Amino acid sequence: MTAATSTPSTPPTVLAPADLREAHEALADTHGPVDIRGSGTATHWADPPRPATTVLDTTRMTGVLTYNPADMTVSVRAGTPLRELAAELAPNGQRVAFDPARVEQGATIGGLIATADSGPLSLTYGSLRDLVIGATVVLADGTVARTGGHVIKNVAGYDLAKLLHGSYGTLGLLAEVVLRLHPIPTATRTVRVELPLSDAARKAASVLRGQREPVSLEWFDGQLVVRFEGTVEGTRTRARQLAAELGGTVLDEDTAAATWARHAELVRQATVRLGIRPSRLVDVLTECGCADGARATVGLGTGVATVTVSDSDVERVHDITTAAGGVSVLRRAVPGARAWGQTPSAVRVLRAVKNELDPNRRLCPGRLDSWLEERKAKS
Repeated sequence: MTAATSTPSTPPTVLAPADLREAHEALADTHGPVDIRGSGTATHWADPPRPATTVLDTTRMTGVLTYNPADMTVSVRAGTPLRELAAELAPNGQRVAFDPARVEQGATIGGLIATADSGPLSLTYGSLRDLVIGATVVLADGTVARTGGHVIKNVAGYDLAKLLHGSYGTLGLLAEVVLRLHPIPTATRTVRVELPLSDAARKAASVLRGQREPVSLEWFDGQLVVRFEGTVEGTRTRARQLAAELGGTVLDEDTAAATWARHAELVRQATVRLGIRPSRLVDVLTECGCADGARATVGLGTGVATVTVSDSDVERVHDITTAAGGVSVLRRAVPGARAWGQTPSAVRVLRAVKNELDPNRRLCPGRLDSWLEERKAKS
């Protein structure tokens, strides 16, 4: 494990464990607040971190531990970038069916779980919460706990993998993860239809009620974009039928790749991510002033959208989303703005879990403070 010492007047001690044993030692042998950092692709999301005496850098905790192609599972260290894992799985025709926008920036498995990120494929495959089938976690005091496998310590019956999903590192260090895999499809086809958001929502509802089973369905840049996966003939037939029905175009491979890359670019630039019942999404985005094309990416089947707004409009987006029963969170630093919209109804449970797993509040100080600190939370 590499380390750089510090004094109170210098930067914090940085520890960079390479495996589970060193991660355990890093937390068991230190005292005071610890900030967990990975590739840094979500540093400015949600509540900002506060200064810590120790920084635990996970970028050396990489590599596949066990890969069973026949079982379609893989065990991997949590600091592994998803794009590197994808390259290792591809020769066997397998993948993690998960495509958030920041994968190409080097986002790690652990970081993607900790921030509850997702991408267009979540319409069909869900988030990493649905793909993680086991995990090894190091708690604030250095205790090692496993879920979905041999139990070193049973932590009050919690499903740790799901608990850590969206926890921003405040409950434990995710050290190792077991993931469920899916086959790489033989073919993909993308249909693009130029439509305003309100019309796109009606068309999307019709597509989702039908039998064509798209894997992704998004609206952005004034266009409804639908992706199919499957056999060469099957995807060709479904795409042509949908394009004819909606008055759209079946994109060639290069144009489709560029179109989905544009979607990812808009997501990376976004100010706020929000989630709401799909039936209310159009009204919320219209009220926020984000229904004009280039200011939003809209998952018309998932109810997840990202919007780009001025700093002065962030509070308004939070309020509109909360009033409609949705949730919202900052995707970049905005001075003076709330990180989150509404506080979840189960916030007291979250605080109780934090007190159980990290009673001294060591891990990732500042992160999730809007919810963990009662004086800041709006219950």
